[in-house]
Amino acid sequence: MNIRAHAAQLKHLATGVIIAYAITAISFLTYALLVTYTSLSEQRLPTIVAVTTLFAVMVAGFDAAKGAPGRGWLWGMGAGLVYILVMVAIMALLLPAFAVDRRTLTTVIIGVVGGGLGGILGINFKK
Repeated sequence: MNIRAHAAQLKHLATGVIIAYAITAISFLTYALLVTYTSLSEQRLPTIVAVTTLFAVMVAGFDAAKGAPGRGWLWGMGAGLVYILVMVAIMALLLPAFAVDRRTLTTVIIGVVGGGLGGILGINFKK
């Protein structure tokens, strides 16, 4: 793969991650509005976060892999990892009590595996 091909592939990866963050923002804002203006409680927040994260990283992986010549699972895992690392960095900056714990590690695993699954779908979807 030449430099232009790598640059194009990295563009697909970045686009996938940006789309994933848009999905995350829309999902979280919708849930916040529902909690604020309806009788829905915050009890389901961990589930909403997990499902949204999984869906978002699968979309990121799908988009990252659809332009790849091969190894879609690897490009997808990369997109999932970038998404999660950025999210963890933001949480570390914004939350004074942030610590890397089992939940954080589980989120990283969800991100990498979900991105890989999206990458498998993305590489096969273009064929």
